[in-house]
This record gives sequence, C-alpha cells and structure tokens, in this order.
Amino acid sequence: MEGIILKGIGGFYYVDTAEGLIECKARGRFRKTVGKPIIGDRVMLEIQPEDGTGYLTDIHPRKNSLVRPAVANLDLLAVVASAAPPVTDPFLIDKVTAIAVHKGIGALVVINKTDEDPGDDLFRIYEKSGIETLRVSALTGEGIERLKDRIRGRVAAFAGNSGVGKSSVLNRLDSGFGAEVGAISDRIGRGRHTTRHVELHPVEGGGYIADTPGFSSFETGQMDLVLAEDLQYAFPEFVPYLGQCRFTGCAHVKEKGCAVCAAVQAGEIAESRHESYVKLYEGVKDLKEWELLKGGTR
Repeated sequence: MEGIILKGIGGFYYVDTAEGLIECKARGRFRKTVGKPIIGDRVMLEIQPEDGTGYLTDIHPRKNSLVRPAVANLDLLAVVASAAPPVTDPFLIDKVTAIAVHKGIGALVVINKTDEDPGDDLFRIYEKSGIETLRVSALTGEGIERLKDRIRGRVAAFAGNSGVGKSSVLNRLDSGFGAEVGAISDRIGRGRHTTRHVELHPVEGGGYIADTPGFSSFETGQMDLVLAEDLQYAFPEFVPYLGQCRFTGCAHVKEKGCAVCAAVQAGEIAESRHESYVKLYEGVKDLKEWELLKGGTR
C-alpha cells in the first residue's frame, strides 16, 4: 500500500492512504539509504492484519527536502508576512524564498492583514523580484479563495514570523486545520503562539498544508542553503544580469563593474533584496562543497 507521511511522533509515523490513516513503524534499514523518514515522504507500507498497524517498507525518492524543519516533497513554500504590526523584516522573507528557489520549490509571498495595511511596498518588492505574491486578509477573507486555488492539489508549507496571522490564514484555508491562534502581546509586540513541529493536514479539494516552526528554525547556513556561487540563482531578479559583470566570479556584493549592483543602483533590483543577498552571502561564502555533501544537502 502507498501513502504519504503526515506526522511522526516517538518513532511512530502516521501515513495517509486510500484506506485511511495508518499508524506505522519504520524498518531500521532506511538509515542506510535515505535516512530517517520525514514528513511528506511518499512511502510503501505493509499492514499487519492482527491490529491494522503497518511497517514502512520503502521510501520513494524525494524531489526535494528541507532539514530544519524536516519535510519532503513540497510543491509550494508560502511565506506569510505583514506590513501591519508586527511588521515582517524583509530579510526573513528573503531567507525562506531563497531556500525555496534553490530547492526547486515554488515560492509564494502571502501578505496578510491587508485590512490594516495593504502592504504596497512589500507587494512591489516581490512582484518585481519575480516571486509570486498574493494579498489576503484572514479577518475579512479577502484573497483567501485565490490562495485556496493556488494550493489545491499541492503539498504546501506555510512559514511566518510570530504574530503575522499565519495560523489565522491556515484556519481560513481549512476550518478543520485547528491551528491555535495567539493574540499579540502588547508588551513584546509579537505573537504568543509558536508552532513547534511540522505536520501535514489534508485539505478539502485535494492536497495538503503544513504549518512550520517560526523563521528562526529555518536553517540558512550549511544545511538548507547553498554554496556561495549558487546563491545568486536563488534570487530570480539577479538572473538577467548574471554573466554581465566586468570580472568572472563576481560575488555581486560591492565589486566594481558588477551588473547586479548597477541594477540595484538603477532601481531595477530592490535594495532590501540585495541587502538580504549580501547578508546570506556572508553566511555561506566560506562553505565548502564537502561540507554540503557531509550534511546531505547535495
């Protein structure tokens, strides 16, 4: 029987199949191949007739995977942001979208709380970047149907800093999602609720949605990002300018004759996007390929 892992707790895996949700254990031999099963894995299993539980017998090849949070086979990684308090730092958006683009996962920026602030500046930045951007309001329902259409039939993970209304958006997408919605703390200016694990939830009309831990859990160093020379491709708006720099091997940070830096100065690339690139570049510039191979990301 075939299925998809929705949740893993204490060595047990809960697999969605044509026969319903099956509780399974994994065979130890997986540790010698793909490693430990993770959420989103497409698996084969055998059912035990005596109690209806199962054993995972095979894990299909993963088309992509993240290390932190551990999830596989995503079609879409949506970043929920807000221009209303607590305002999202663009670097946090850029960090996650860069991971998505590099991993071959569809990237989507969802600007929530448009009933308070339409987020015009954020919308312009990401529309220009080539990353799909939608505006929604979990309070009024604005844009929610369009977001539902975007995720229908797909495996989509949602990330977002605490307090931007990510859980409220997920509850709008599917009333059965059951995500706890936390109030904003007036004292610290951020949400009290933090999702601590990843779990896939089937949604009406087909597909799955996943709530993920906050931005701080997304690894941007050796595990879930890239070699420095590959980072440039994780920013789609850089691509038309690559190969046009004066010097081969340009880092696109502040070099003379850099076509990317010239595009930033000309307003073709948003300054905030380039600043995020530079910050990420500083974090990976000394990373060696053998370290990525050791971390299992290539």
